[in-house]
Amino acid sequence: MSNEKPIGIFDSGFGGLTVARAVIDLLPTEDVVYFGDTARYPYGPKPLNEVREFAFQIVEYLINEHDVKLLVVACNTAAAAALDELSAEISVPIIGVLAPGTQAAIDVSRTGRIGVIGTVGTINSGAYKRAFSTLSDEEIQPLTLACPGFVEFVEKGESSGEQLQVLAERLLAPIVSANVDTLLLGCTHYPYLARVIGQVVGSDVVLVSSADETAFEVSRQLTDMDLLVEEEKEGKRVFISSGDVSWFAEVGERLFGPELASAQAHEWNSST
Repeated sequence: MSNEKPIGIFDSGFGGLTVARAVIDLLPTEDVVYFGDTARYPYGPKPLNEVREFAFQIVEYLINEHDVKLLVVACNTAAAAALDELSAEISVPIIGVLAPGTQAAIDVSRTGRIGVIGTVGTINSGAYKRAFSTLSDEEIQPLTLACPGFVEFVEKGESSGEQLQVLAERLLAPIVSANVDTLLLGCTHYPYLARVIGQVVGSDVVLVSSADETAFEVSRQLTDMDLLVEEEKEGKRVFISSGDVSWFAEVGERLFGPELASAQAHEWNSST
């Protein structure tokens, strides 16, 4: 496999841009292709078998059309639904966001009282409880909580406001009552809401995002496989949306930066 091939990253929409930013900042010479499946977002309320089909479709597209050397499932719902099956069936190395985020929360927590918030699909899958059971030497029983509505605010480009504040206070009340010391943002959209979430849960609670830890895992795997770009150059960035590409570019520019202005469109059809 060539070192010059790009890293593929995908999400249901904009959330995975937090992971893309972390990867680009850590590995600036690497080419990155980001796919936001905005035609079919949000994934959270959808049945996991449907999300699994979406994930396989996107992976096939990124491998066949962009010849990626490594894949990042930068969507917690898609990782919960499909990561194990994808890892077993595709030849390209693939990384999810569940394990890196879980490990970071375990490392940060002082008391073992950890909360996890995510979409309905991610939380109902039990993926985070399994991850904590696998990765922790101690018997950590995280408080997992679905937060429907958060993703939709991010996808509209809204990260503050009275409506969001009221929703956050209502949804996060069990987290506040549980007196956790660490809160894992179990959806890659949620770091965009970190200010509001932090205000609600209090300054004593450490918020953990999986984005940076996932980027470190990408670096480790590429290093182990001797696939890091050796040339000193600025990597190319390609951003693709399956939905309204002008809207993707507009919101993406606010969340990520001017690179999204040149986002490309991809339309799903029977042949893709």
